Amino acid sequence: MTENLHENLIMAFRYEDSAIAAVPTSILAEKRSPYQTHQEFSDVQQPITSAPPEVRQIIERVLEIEKDKLYMRAPRHINDDILKIIKEAIV
Repeated sequence: MTENLHENLIMAFRYEDSAIAAVPTSILAEKRSPYQTHQEFSDVQQPITSAPPEVRQIIERVLEIEKDKLYMRAPRHINDDILKIIKEAIV
């Protein structure tokens, strides 16, 4: 009896192919940004490697500070540390 009930439930939820309308993909698809759509992920380091030495030094110091604070449960004062690094580089 449970098998028959199970089959009836499955049949109740089936739709005929003619009942399902085609939905245009433009309605369901997310809108993609036209900005640099052909960029590959293999070139992630490119902004760092092509930056001038001063900028590269700032980036490296910021990454080092962020890495040092990763172990913290709630890292604090990261923005202050980044601002300090930038001010030191400018002066």
